[in-house]
Amino acid sequence: MVRLIGALAGIVFVVALVIAALMPREASPEDATHLFHKHPKELHLASDGPFGKFDRQQLQRGFQVYKEVCSACHSMELVAIRSLQDIGFSEPEVKALAKTFTVPSLDPNTGEAATRPGLPSDRFPSPYANEIAARAANNNALPPDLSLMTKARHDGPAYVYSLLTGYQNPPANLPEDKRPGTGLHYNPYFPNLNLAMAPPLSDGQVTYADGTEASVDQMAKDVAAFLVWTAEPKMENRHRTGIAVVIFLIIATALAYLSYQNIWRGRKGH
Repeated sequence: MVRLIGALAGIVFVVALVIAALMPREASPEDATHLFHKHPKELHLASDGPFGKFDRQQLQRGFQVYKEVCSACHSMELVAIRSLQDIGFSEPEVKALAKTFTVPSLDPNTGEAATRPGLPSDRFPSPYANEIAARAANNNALPPDLSLMTKARHDGPAYVYSLLTGYQNPPANLPEDKRPGTGLHYNPYFPNLNLAMAPPLSDGQVTYADGTEASVDQMAKDVAAFLVWTAEPKMENRHRTGIAVVIFLIIATALAYLSYQNIWRGRKGH
């Protein structure tokens, strides 16, 4: 009797699950967002793939875009200024660049808060004194730190590139509640379609030292490549180590197989 009741209860449970799965569901309030949201554009960088290497000329251009445009709102507090030597800047150039940043300090005589020119050992500072000041200046939105941005977002480099080049007017059929409000800007590559950051790039905004044309597309690619480096500055070493390990394993496997064949060759007939 107990087994019969248990079996009937199981059948009822399964039937209920099937009915629930087949019943039409009401549209989710997020369906409109999903409908208009776009996946990142395709982006190819020199650092892509297991054999990828950084294009240091592009990284320097990307740093120039960060310094002249992005650093007005975004910090890179996990990246030391002196690490710019790894992408081709000389030591004197790094020292000169460090001095262009203002970092928090303390007055040695009074102990009060003060500022000083940056040093190569400093990390890229935030342009705001604190989170409250950052939100007050950005329509209550907190500009994220860019140090690990390409690791923090799915398809990170492509996401950065798409976001920077994806600003556009809202489509005519966009629901009213999804349209950008005051201080917001429509961008289908942003998760909720609207963000507080105004389009940061415009053609010719930066004058590249190497003469490359500074189109919005080019600047977006360059700063995306630069942020790949800030998120994983030792990537090239990791690639080289990985390739060396694979080669070692192939050789070790071959030697082990040949040793096995040599040891057991005369024993197979026994």
